[in-house]
Amino acid sequence: MSNERWAIILAGGDGTRLQSMTRAITGDNRPKQFVPVIGGSTLLDQTRRRVARSVAPGRTLFVVTEKHRRFYQPLANTISPNLLLEQPQNKGTAPAILYALMRLASKSPEAIVAMFPSDHYFTDDEQFMSHVDAAFDVIQLKPETVTLLGITPTAPETEYGWIEPQRSILGRAKRSITQVSRFWEKPNSKLAASLMDRGCLWNSFVMVGRVAALLKMTRAALPEMYDEFAKIVPMFETAAERKALHRLYTKIEDSNFSHQVLAVRPEDLTVMRVEDVGWSDLGESARVLSTLARMGVQSELAIAS
Repeated sequence: MSNERWAIILAGGDGTRLQSMTRAITGDNRPKQFVPVIGGSTLLDQTRRRVARSVAPGRTLFVVTEKHRRFYQPLANTISPNLLLEQPQNKGTAPAILYALMRLASKSPEAIVAMFPSDHYFTDDEQFMSHVDAAFDVIQLKPETVTLLGITPTAPETEYGWIEPQRSILGRAKRSITQVSRFWEKPNSKLAASLMDRGCLWNSFVMVGRVAALLKMTRAALPEMYDEFAKIVPMFETAAERKALHRLYTKIEDSNFSHQVLAVRPEDLTVMRVEDVGWSDLGESARVLSTLARMGVQSELAIAS
């Protein structure tokens, strides 16, 4: 593992779409990342173990939201306090990512960072993380780019975001890396079938890039939010940080990194084709049940859904 390698795990979401199912498992309204939805450990713990295959645990940051503290307290008890980034509120993925990138830049300005949602499932963690390793190597060679991991689709899924790569002589070769042409968010069934035929990919929202490149892209897309966060950088890891962060989060609007950064900056992005990893975004009950069925697991959760 290179000393430049870092990871950011995003665990600040509220998980409301899966709440009926997670309530059936835990008896309360905790977000899905803190729930053992599939397997005996929480999705967050599964993500931690997966990421640790490629990035040292001491270089893994976690973005959480304060109101979930009782659910992430077990995590807080096992890591250094400066690796836990507590948002005052959940204001979407864009502030969460920008906060984490700025905190990381203040620690390690030359870092190459991989970002991971905490609510995904893979049947083959080792195979998936070998793609992440390859993306880290790409960034060593091309430090100005940001590489997304795009999943080769198995169906014309209408609830996922899709990435359309530019035409390339690499075509649909395994692990090929291509410039991004554009994004399609939750297409209808006819368009999804067309995207699949054209070799488009599901957006896993896992991305790898130098922290400087990711910040440059985010600043170009969200300059006002960037400037607001930049004002509190001198307070990072001091007693004043929490108060400054609370003031900032009362001013900023909810914003989505996929829609408001990635989708408007395709020229900054490449995409790596990922196959045979059994990926699922467990954002909805139907997806959890189909994943369990694919594993041959019968579940009482079908009743809850």
